[in-house]
Amino acid sequence: MKTFMQKKETVERNWYVIDAEGQTLGRLATKAAHILRGKHKVTYTPHVDCGDYVIVINAEKAVLTGNKLDDKKYYNHSGYPGGLRERTAKEMIEKYPEEMVERAIKGMLPHGRLGRAMGKKLFVYRGSDHKHEAQKPIALEVK
Repeated sequence: MKTFMQKKETVERNWYVIDAEGQTLGRLATKAAHILRGKHKVTYTPHVDCGDYVIVINAEKAVLTGNKLDDKKYYNHSGYPGGLRERTAKEMIEKYPEEMVERAIKGMLPHGRLGRAMGKKLFVYRGSDHKHEAQKPIALEVK
C-alpha cells in the first residue's frame, strides 16, 4: 500500500471563522495554526500547504492569563542603532490587537517559505465584522 501524498493542485480549502471574545490567546492561536497547517484533515501532507483559511474576529477581546498584560513584551527593531522598540501586552491589546493575535498564530507556523504561504491565509479583525461573508465561513469553537 502506498502512502498518500497530496498535491497543491488538488487541495480543497474551506473558510473558518473564530470568535476571539473571551478566549485565551494561546489556545486560540494553537487552534488557528492547526487549521492553517491542515493538520485537521485526513489528507495532511507536511511539505504541501493543504490548510484552510482562518478569519479571527473580536481580536481585542482575547484574554491573557496571569500577569502577562504587564510582563509580556513585544519587540521590534528598525535595523538602525538604538532602534529597538519594546511594548507590553497591555499596549498591544489596546492599540494593535490584530498584530498581537497575528504574531501569536504565525509564531506557531513553520518558519520558512511554506509557513509564509500558510500565514497569508490568516485574516484578523478588531471588531465582529469581516469582509469574507461571500465565502460562507464555518463558525469554529475553541475549547
